Amino acid sequence: MGRSVLPKRSVKPSRPSYILDEQIGFILRQVWQRHATIFAREIGINLTSAQWAALAKLTETGPCSQNLLGRLTAMDVATIKGVIDRLTARGLTETSPDPEDGRRLLVSLTRAGQQLAEKAAPNALAITKETLAPLDAKERETLMGLLNKLR
Repeated sequence: MGRSVLPKRSVKPSRPSYILDEQIGFILRQVWQRHATIFAREIGINLTSAQWAALAKLTETGPCSQNLLGRLTAMDVATIKGVIDRLTARGLTETSPDPEDGRRLLVSLTRAGQQLAEKAAPNALAITKETLAPLDAKERETLMGLLNKLR
């Protein structure tokens, strides 16, 4: 006749082997998004982080090939080309033949590029400071050391 119906027990699912919130890539992406928001708000001039990286590296190195600049700023060939094209269109960088290898072009800052880099540098330092603000000095040193090990 009638079958007795047992109440369904709530079965707690087993813990998945992959928890997104515990993965380094996901955490780094969230940290990057926070940093990018701070960068956009605080840089004070109309520059992307990739454009700023190119300007800052050229300030450090002086003129260099586009290929080397891409490697030094961790950008692939297509990305660094686009960045330099946009900076050159804005009058912030220029290219000239490499005196040691006529097939190669050197990228350098224009005077306007130098001035913009000097103007933006204090803002960029403040961006780094704000990004790392939740950490004390020892934690910042540890984090930077660990991240450099992962490069």
